[in-house]
Amino acid sequence: MKIGFDNDKYLRMQSEHIRERISKFGDKLYLEFGGKLFDDYHASRVLPGFQPDSKLRMLLQLADQAEIVIAISAADIEKNKIRGDLGITYDVDVLRLIQAFRDAGLYVGSVVITRYTNAADQFKSKLEAMGIKVYRHYSIDGYPANVPLIVSEDGYGKNEYIETTRPLVIVTAPGPGSGKMATCLSQLYHENRRGVKAGYAKFETFPIWNLPLNHPVNLAYEAATADLNDVNMIDPFHLEAYGKTTVNYNRDVEIFPVLSAMFEGIYGSCPYKSPTDMGVNMAGNCIVDDGVCREAGRQEIIRRWYTTMDRLVKGESRKSEVTKIEFLMKQAGVTTANRPVVHAALLKAEVTGAPAAAIELPDGRIVTGKTSELLGASAAVLLNAVKTLGDIPDEIKLISPTVIEPVQALKINYLGSKNPRLHTDEILIALSMNAASDPNAAKALEQLKKLRGCQVHTSVMLSEVDIRILNKLGLQLTSEPRYENKKIYH
Repeated sequence: MKIGFDNDKYLRMQSEHIRERISKFGDKLYLEFGGKLFDDYHASRVLPGFQPDSKLRMLLQLADQAEIVIAISAADIEKNKIRGDLGITYDVDVLRLIQAFRDAGLYVGSVVITRYTNAADQFKSKLEAMGIKVYRHYSIDGYPANVPLIVSEDGYGKNEYIETTRPLVIVTAPGPGSGKMATCLSQLYHENRRGVKAGYAKFETFPIWNLPLNHPVNLAYEAATADLNDVNMIDPFHLEAYGKTTVNYNRDVEIFPVLSAMFEGIYGSCPYKSPTDMGVNMAGNCIVDDGVCREAGRQEIIRRWYTTMDRLVKGESRKSEVTKIEFLMKQAGVTTANRPVVHAALLKAEVTGAPAAAIELPDGRIVTGKTSELLGASAAVLLNAVKTLGDIPDEIKLISPTVIEPVQALKINYLGSKNPRLHTDEILIALSMNAASDPNAAKALEQLKKLRGCQVHTSVMLSEVDIRILNKLGLQLTSEPRYENKKIYH
């Protein structure tokens, strides 16, 4: 993989910049942390060289100064809102986040339930039974426009003050709309009443403020948030204050006048002249090959189009999302023809008359796989890829049919499956078992790590198990927006 981003420089610059911001505000900073603290695969795709756990590693450099507060909305608890990427509810994800942060060596101080209602009582009790501190913040009439009420005893004053002990308070959440910003501002109100001049800053990786508005990396962020209808835009407040063009996104620009008024209500003045001023993102300063990142951004936009089209077929997205990404593709100057594995997979499917798949290897070679009586296309292309990477002759069977056939019998005769072909997880288990006695299978198994970051395309949508395995292997998957058959239930 070509590298376009200096990850070590990023870790160093980002932690130093946050320390500077802490010292600027009297040694107490509330940092609203947007996006994913770990497993940030979007960033690693559009900024090749960025490690998915970079933000977590950066915070570990500040571990002795930082504590984490996790915000969750009572409304999301009540309606069992689900994280689309993980398939778990927001309340369950709070528990996952706490454990993950603790395992990494970070201190989780508490959980705040925003827009609190009685619907959250059970979750609050559950957390407290685990020894986790829980605070309640409430809805405020007219939020965010009614600033006089918000910045008063009947507004933020009603919220419970979150006890914190460290100079850097990271406020994060399972997903958007959880009330992170309101939590930070409420804390500023309460800190000020206690004579503490705490500060606020915002950490969002995208859009990258010092890249051009139509840079493919920033356009890829718009594609990733098509369901939220976020729009990148020039920060007009920054342009007016400094005469410099920077990029932000519509929600921060729209809320800034209200945010500024809240700061004035709390402190008498606003410490920032623009939404860009609030940010602490140094990612743009760590791009070392703009061409590599531009191409990565273009490829991400294409992948997002396929993902959204697949979701549209499943009834999980709207046509407007597809239309928006198609507009972004035009801005970036790309079509699906710019993704080489697409043509290879479709050609293989046309030739064989059955579902097919293609993988682009790190050296640019493209390997294809076809559907057979024994294997699905995704399982076949995986085996063909590791053979190619391991210089294993095509005629050598990594897994004997005598091994595959009993597994098929198990699936059909005992587990009730109607599809006898082996999925990717099943074929990998069979390969690993064969590796104990077959040197070629062992050699093939060693090649799997080389597939991380490779592109793959399939001529039909895959099962959830195949998608999950390909993602775990680090393959960047797209699929044609159609099912293999015309069943109503898949």
